[in-house]
Amino acid sequence: MAAPYEPYHCQYLTDWIATKLRWQLAVDAAERNTLSEATAPCPNQPIQVTFAR
Repeated sequence: MAAPYEPYHCQYLTDWIATKLRWQLAVDAAERNTLSEATAPCPNQPIQVTFAR
């Protein structure tokens, strides 16, 4: 697997999380753990969410 494009890494992850929140999609324990580990190098990265109606 190729390494992620570093300049966009944190933005991609926050977009992923925002999408899950927007649509109230489930996150299982494995995904939560993976996202937690993957976002560790992204301190103070804001996540903007617009909830679906």
